[in-house]
Amino acid sequence: MENLKTVDQYDALKNEGKHIFLFSAAWCVDCRVIEPFMPEIEQKFPDFTFIHVDRDEFIDVCAANDVFGIPSFIGYDNGKELGRYVSRDRKTQEQIEEFIQSL
Repeated sequence: MENLKTVDQYDALKNEGKHIFLFSAAWCVDCRVIEPFMPEIEQKFPDFTFIHVDRDEFIDVCAANDVFGIPSFIGYDNGKELGRYVSRDRKTQEQIEEFIQSL
């Protein structure tokens, strides 16, 4: 999973192609829980490029997208928001996969 480097990159990626942004932070215990199975999820959904957004580094991006709980996911297809799974609750692999399938 690629790490977001700039706000401009976020804007460009969300407007070009199919992306799922994972918002998380190093201190977030629930974010660490999903790390081991995220590579498997990425392989199951090759139509999407997954981008990690560090909440502490990109707090303005989080605020602009109403992401106040992590881990959270937002899916885009060429600038159109396909859906969001935004909450502070711990997420299972099955819940994340169901969310992506719903897009």
